[in-house]
Amino acid sequence: MITPFQIPYDADQTADLRSRLARTRWADAVTDDWTMGTERGVLNQFIDFWRDGYDWAQRRDRLNQLPHFWTTVDGHGIHFLHFRSGQSGSIPLLLMNGWPSSFVEFQRIAPLLTQGTPAFDVVIPTMPGFGYSDRPTRPYEAEPSDLYPKLMTMLGYGRFVVAGTDIGSGLATRIALRHAARLLALHVSAVALKPIPEDASPLSKAEIDYDERLQLWSREEGGYQAIQSSRPQTLAFGLADSPVGLASWIVEKFRAWTDCDGDILSVWPLEALTDTLTIYWMTNTIGSSVRYYYDAARLRPPLRADDFVHVPTAVAMWPHDLTLAPRERAERLYNVRSYTVFPRGGHFPAWETPELYADDLRKIALAAI
Repeated sequence: MITPFQIPYDADQTADLRSRLARTRWADAVTDDWTMGTERGVLNQFIDFWRDGYDWAQRRDRLNQLPHFWTTVDGHGIHFLHFRSGQSGSIPLLLMNGWPSSFVEFQRIAPLLTQGTPAFDVVIPTMPGFGYSDRPTRPYEAEPSDLYPKLMTMLGYGRFVVAGTDIGSGLATRIALRHAARLLALHVSAVALKPIPEDASPLSKAEIDYDERLQLWSREEGGYQAIQSSRPQTLAFGLADSPVGLASWIVEKFRAWTDCDGDILSVWPLEALTDTLTIYWMTNTIGSSVRYYYDAARLRPPLRADDFVHVPTAVAMWPHDLTLAPRERAERLYNVRSYTVFPRGGHFPAWETPELYADDLRKIALAAI
């Protein structure tokens, strides 16, 4: 059964959040920039706004104007948005965000996708353990790449386009490997990695440079990933109890991964980013969201050297995203029909560059139908 869903409001929980924010014990800082992590002045600005300027009841009412739904798939409660175009011949699109984002990111792109030619019916699920979907109670309890095609069937869709960014790209890739017959096309903003067979063609210069960039990124920026993939519960206890800790962990990632020239507020208004912070806080899902990395790294079967996605694939590289994979690397795993390096944009293209993202989704869909 699929039922409409409304984001709940809890006055006591909201008061508790404000109280915790007011009683923050601040860590000392020895720099006034981002070299060691979150910059104190910017975090102060977010916390002051969250405590004194942010009206969760009002923002919740605004977010509830979106088409929220809830259903159960194989025993797992799934929250999702479902934007219908109202046009005949519209193309079903399963669209997935990454971490630490939320459905808030898609408010700008959804109207662009449901209008125009071709128009899309857009389904945006919230992953298990994130936001208003159920939290898994055991390690690797839910595999979204199997749940989501069933959700699309429940909604009456046969074949569909699947797209994702960050870990959403990884999920989209697994759907294409496991349920290829269901797909019209695949769109990814991150290239999944698989072992390269010994008899494969030699690495190109671009691939060698890419592997070096990956190693550099892992050393300089990948600390969060190492923690979340190995000791997520250690982190979860702190972030679940401290809204300032939660904000620091998430805001630093949004600032680093957004194409904003270092000024996060030039792209993300305080209200929009605080919406995502509040969703994580009110649902107490920051811990279960970071555990996803542990499941993916240690429990989920890895890609095999002989895996190949035969579904027509568009690869979108955003210049301020984590790493830019060359076309040669993408072609080792995907049937690449389109490969584009965009002039601007980062980790959150649905918010940062919705027109470019929507146009690229439309191009691969048109090529596939």
